[in-house]
Amino acid sequence: MVSDMGIKALVLTGKHVRLEPLEHRHVPGLAAASAGDASLYQWSPVPRGEPEAVKYVETALAWRDAETTVPFATVRIDDSTVIGSTRFWNLERWAWPPGHPRQGRHEPDACEIGYTWLSHAAVRTAANTEAKLLMLAHAFETWQLLRVCFHTDARNQRSRAALERIGGMFEGILRAHRIAADYTARDSVRYSIVASEWPSVKERLSHLLHQA
Repeated sequence: MVSDMGIKALVLTGKHVRLEPLEHRHVPGLAAASAGDASLYQWSPVPRGEPEAVKYVETALAWRDAETTVPFATVRIDDSTVIGSTRFWNLERWAWPPGHPRQGRHEPDACEIGYTWLSHAAVRTAANTEAKLLMLAHAFETWQLLRVCFHTDARNQRSRAALERIGGMFEGILRAHRIAADYTARDSVRYSIVASEWPSVKERLSHLLHQA
C-alpha cells in the first residue's frame, strides 16, 4: 500500500516494515537502533547516540526541503519500533525539451537509494528486502523513474553482496568518490537498476521476501 500526499508525507507500508517520513520524533528510536557493536556500521554513516541522531535528522530534513531527498525512518510493523533509516536522494530532474512527453514533470527522472542502515536485530530479516521492494516499486511504478542507482564503500563486502542479491547491476568503481565513514576519501562501488530491468528485479525481490 502506498500513501503519497507529496514528498513530505510519503509513507510506504508493507507486511514487515513501514517507511514513514523521518522526523525529530524518531531521534530516540534512531539512537536506540544504532546502539551496540559499532563494527556493523564500520563503512556506513550511522548516527550514534541522540546528539548525532539530532544532527542526522536535521541534515536530512534540510535536504528534503531542498527537494533533493526523501528520508524515511524504517519502522517494524509488529511493534512500531524504529529499526533504522533509508532515503531516496540525489533526485534528478532532467532538462527535457518542450514537447517531450517527460517535459514539465515534477517527479524525478532518476535517483539514488542510500543512507540505508538497520539495527543489529533487523539485519538478515525481511526488513531490508521489503524496504527495497517498496522503494523501488514507488520509484519505477509511481514516479516512473528511468534509473535508480546505489553506491557503497568498496570495502563494504556485506553491502555489495546485498545489492547484487537484489539484482543491482555493477557499473564500476568511482575512485575517491565521497568521504567515508572513517573520514577518508572512499572508493565507491556503483550499482544500478534501470526501468526495463524492474519487472525481473521485482520478481526476484518478491521471491526473496517470500523466502524470508
